[in-house]
Amino acid sequence: MTSPTPPAPSSPTPPASSSPTPPAPSSPTPSSPSSLPGGAPGRRAVLGAVAAAAAAAPLLAGPASAAPAPRRNRPRAALPGGGDLGPNVIVFDPSTPGIQARLDEIFRQQESAQFGTGRYQLFFKPGTYHGLNAQIGFYTSISGLGLSPDDTTINGDVTVDAGWFGGNATQNFWRSAENLALVPVNGTNRWAVSQAAPFRRMHVRGGLNLAPAGYGWASGGYIADSRVDGQVGPYSQQQWYTRDSAVGGWLNAVWNMVFSGVQGAPAQSFPNPPYTTLDTTPVSREKPFLYVDGGGAYRVFLPEKRTNARGVSWGNGTPRGTSLPLTQFYVARPGVSAATLNQALSEGLHLLLTPGIYHLDRPIEVTRANTVVLGLGYATLIPDNGVTALRVADVDGVRLAGFLIDAGPVNSPVLLEVGPQGSSRDHSANPTTVQDVFVRIGGAGAGKATTSMVINSRHTIVDHTWIWRADHGEGVGWETNRADYGLVVNGSDVLITGLFVEHFNKYDVQWNGQRGRTIFFQNEKAYDAPNQAAIQNGSVKGYAAYKVGDQVTEHEGWGLGSYCYYNVDPSIVQHHGFAAPNRPGVRFHGLLVVSLGGNGQYERVINDTGAPTSGTSTVPSTVVSYP
Repeated sequence: MTSPTPPAPSSPTPPASSSPTPPAPSSPTPSSPSSLPGGAPGRRAVLGAVAAAAAAAPLLAGPASAAPAPRRNRPRAALPGGGDLGPNVIVFDPSTPGIQARLDEIFRQQESAQFGTGRYQLFFKPGTYHGLNAQIGFYTSISGLGLSPDDTTINGDVTVDAGWFGGNATQNFWRSAENLALVPVNGTNRWAVSQAAPFRRMHVRGGLNLAPAGYGWASGGYIADSRVDGQVGPYSQQQWYTRDSAVGGWLNAVWNMVFSGVQGAPAQSFPNPPYTTLDTTPVSREKPFLYVDGGGAYRVFLPEKRTNARGVSWGNGTPRGTSLPLTQFYVARPGVSAATLNQALSEGLHLLLTPGIYHLDRPIEVTRANTVVLGLGYATLIPDNGVTALRVADVDGVRLAGFLIDAGPVNSPVLLEVGPQGSSRDHSANPTTVQDVFVRIGGAGAGKATTSMVINSRHTIVDHTWIWRADHGEGVGWETNRADYGLVVNGSDVLITGLFVEHFNKYDVQWNGQRGRTIFFQNEKAYDAPNQAAIQNGSVKGYAAYKVGDQVTEHEGWGLGSYCYYNVDPSIVQHHGFAAPNRPGVRFHGLLVVSLGGNGQYERVINDTGAPTSGTSTVPSTVVSYP
């Protein structure tokens, strides 16, 4: 997520230290598609050297358990809840010997395993830990097991840096930190990440540096329900979204920094500097999380919904909400069948997906209100034979959180569907939430999906997602990992907080529902379009990154950015990044488009409004308010 000639950060000198797919617009199908070789480096890989110049085998561990393990080979028998969490859930307590060595062992395996199969969840029981530096690599989640972050204190650091990629953090994806208090050794913790790397329910008793050592480029990012006592320094981060948190200060902005419900956030000032600041978040409900109760048993906490939230949910120590014993969850292990997962759901159990890769020959069907599907350590669902990975009925209060859907080689019409087509029930009192659920098409291998995520249920909250058609890795090319639409929203009253969608062949986001709201959007158009004709949308040059349907009368968005990097044919022209009906009820605040190094250009920002991009200087073109 960087430019060959990125602008200097506007900061002080850093310290030395199964819904139908949307109708295809009236344009010809691309007639001469081209493919980039699967091993060819994408823009991020090529720029690694530039940024640098400018600046799973299971591990032996004591498995955690809470009840007898489920007997997965007897589908006709009732399935027990609870059970062993598997070898890739590593649980530490303050008396555990060799913690640092174990952390280092996992990091060595995962540091550069961008498309590997290793998946790990690191849990720390409540208490105080000393002298640790937990370096976090790909598909690794680190979490405390208390009810509050302050129940589990690490005198040390939880670090993400970019040494594996020449000091460029733009490929530091798929990792997370949650529910811990940190006392950084040098006073500032480094969390230099890009997409799909949430920092949730954290208390940093010091500062937080979001850039890699050497201040190479980074393309994050997301913070929620966290307190940073000191200053947050984004430095080279291109964009960032922070929700319902408290910070001691915020140093700078590059292109697009968005805040909602953040105590200590900078004042609204887009575009100079580009801060988009909302005093509160309209509706939020924090992600479910695993913890241990006073008797040492595992439970899953379900935070309550908040309206007009500001600041952390755990400010008084104990968060508000309810909890479920682990015995009410089917604890899934890799290799389990979709039929067994569906049996568990039909028997009234929730799902806990332990780290690993799950192949599905049919959809996971969530039909019961208030069902929880919680993944650990980036548990990954791969739909085989073109099926949908997961479908949710039009019911109240479902919580989907913490897993990755990886498209299979046979095209899936839809990968994740929330509510069937035509859903219309009112879920305002108890919405479905989709949190840290990520989608990938290609990269780890061949993958195709017409539409990645479809939201049909009203009042759904999507809180942090990255929907990514791969631009690098294996199985990558204009037709090789064909994926026309990233997110399609048909339901009304949907709220999205922290939306990252990139590289789709047509619309990255198509929003058909009424009264939708998006707070923060980051997008890149597909790099690998072979020519202008391949992206032509009828008489319009290119498909908008974010398209609001012509029939929509009310919609609002804050802090939305789209970038183009047409490196196969840099002469491509994209008419605009955003397209929406021109009527008073459809409003946008803080829009920008960027041509990265002159590889393609935008003629306008939204509809026919906004200055064109030009040249190779990678300077955003902005619209403060529309209409």
